[in-house]
Amino acid sequence: MTDEPAERIVPAVHDTAEDIASMEIRGAATIADAAAGALATQAEASTAETPEAFEAELKAAARRLYETRPTAVSLPNALRFVLWDMEGGSVDALRESVAESAAGFQTDLAEAQDRLGRIGANRLRDGDVVMTHCHSTDALSCVKAALDQGKDISAVVKETRPRKQGHITAEQLREWGVPVTLVVDNAARRYLERVDHVLVGADSIAADGSVINKIGTSGLAVNARDRGVPIMVAAQTIKLHPGTLTGHTVEIENRDESEVLEDAERDRITGGDPDDADLVVENPAFDVTPPRYVDAIVTERGQFPPESIVTLMRELFGTDVGEPWE
Repeated sequence: MTDEPAERIVPAVHDTAEDIASMEIRGAATIADAAAGALATQAEASTAETPEAFEAELKAAARRLYETRPTAVSLPNALRFVLWDMEGGSVDALRESVAESAAGFQTDLAEAQDRLGRIGANRLRDGDVVMTHCHSTDALSCVKAALDQGKDISAVVKETRPRKQGHITAEQLREWGVPVTLVVDNAARRYLERVDHVLVGADSIAADGSVINKIGTSGLAVNARDRGVPIMVAAQTIKLHPGTLTGHTVEIENRDESEVLEDAERDRITGGDPDDADLVVENPAFDVTPPRYVDAIVTERGQFPPESIVTLMRELFGTDVGEPWE
C-alpha cells in the first residue's frame, strides 16, 4: 500500500468529484450534501492505522472535491463544516467524529431550505408573477411555500443559456401547477412589465453583499431595478463566501467552449480551420451583481439587506477563515 494520502482516496470520492465537475451533480445544496457524504464515505472506508494518516487522507479527499468547482462556495463550506469538527485521540474516534459531523451537516442542510422557503414566501403575495433565472432549489422553495400557503403564483422563466437550466425550472413549476411563460434571455426587459418580483438563487455571496450567480443575473438585476421590480435572492447560509472577509476575490469559473459553440458550428465559422486563433470563445459560468441592485437576501436565518450580510457571515464563520484541507 502506498503512503501517499491522495492515492488512498476511495473511488466513491473520485466519482463524486467527477459528477460535480461535469454538473451531473448540480445546485449548491446538492453539491454540499454530496461533498459531506463523500467525506463520510472516505472516513468509513479508511484503513489508516494512525490518526495522522487518517487526517491526511481526509484532507486529500477534501482537496480532490474542492478542486472541482471553484465558484460554488457551498462546496468548500461543506468541507469546512465537516473537517472543523474532526477530533479524537484515535482513528476510531476520528472516524466517528467525521460520520457524526457529516450526518449533522446534511440534516441541517435539508431543514434549512424549508425554513428559507417559508421566510421567502412571506415576500410573495397572492397573484404575484415572479421572474426566474437559471435553476435554484432555494428560489423555488420560496414559490413552493407560497403555494402551500394557498397563494396563486405564476412565473416568467428565462431559458438561461448556454445550458438552459431554465427548462429545469419550468418543468418543476409546472409539476406544481404554476402557470409558466418561458422566454429567451434577451426578452427579459420586455416581460419585466408584467412581473412583481425577480427571484433568483446564488452560488456565492460576498461579504459586501455582492451576489455571484449564473451568468446573466447582473444584467437582469440592472433591468429590473430600472423597471422598479424588486430583486430577491434566495440563498442558504452555505452560499456565504467567508474568504471574502479577508479581501479574497471570488473566482469566476470558465466552462468549456463547446457549451457555446459545437465543433460543427466552429468549423462552419472558421472554414474548417481548427487552428484559427482569431476566433476566441469565452464561457464564464457566473457574474457578479453589486449589492445596490438587490433588495433582499433571504436565508434560513432570516432576510437581510445585502449590506448587512457581513454581520451574519462573521457570526457563522468568525474572521479567521482557513482552508482545513490544506
